[in-house]
Amino acid sequence: MATALAEKGYSIFFTYRNSEKTAAGVLEKVRAFSPESRMVHCDVSKVSDIHKAFDTFSEHFGSLDLLITSASNFFSTTLPEVTEEEWDRLVDTNLKGTFFTMQAGAAIMKEQPFVSRIITMTDIAADLVWRNFAPYTASKNAIQHLTRVFARVLAPNVLVNSIAPGTVTINPEWNDAPEEELSRNIPLKRIGSVEDIMDAVLFLARSDYVTGQVISVDGGRLLN
Repeated sequence: MATALAEKGYSIFFTYRNSEKTAAGVLEKVRAFSPESRMVHCDVSKVSDIHKAFDTFSEHFGSLDLLITSASNFFSTTLPEVTEEEWDRLVDTNLKGTFFTMQAGAAIMKEQPFVSRIITMTDIAADLVWRNFAPYTASKNAIQHLTRVFARVLAPNVLVNSIAPGTVTINPEWNDAPEEELSRNIPLKRIGSVEDIMDAVLFLARSDYVTGQVISVDGGRLLN
């Protein structure tokens, strides 16, 4: 996503938590298009880290055109045995981290003399009943609600929308079914791609008349 936006002319500032080597590789690719781009370590479950990241951003960039919140934890939890530690790992990163990132970004954006945009990355699971993912799906559903609240509060200067991907990648840790089997539940009969998600991101990055919406990029899976 960062590289695709850099190719479109954006200067990129992104955060990472654990994967510094991977993040450095992404930054190298991004800087081929946008040499001024930067990255910084940030654990979004900690509000102090979020504030430090935005302080670093403000030291190097004069405006914030587009904020994408995509940091997320994802793992299964059996409902009767969900622990407080599991709940906190999922909800603090997914929901708390998204809220305070949006809050910090909005503080910058609302003072700017032009329309800027926030995109939250959620999941079609927010509208599904997954037996073993209750804290995860609850966090994503709550982010979609926050998206609408922020859109209402920040209009007309900041447009706030959400993208809810369907099955885009296959994680063998929780679903080792073949791609053909997973595609049977998708009316368009294929797994989604990163390009499908980027098409939605670029649409929202350009649009001047869409706010408070959740765009499902799922090949029609919710129709089932």
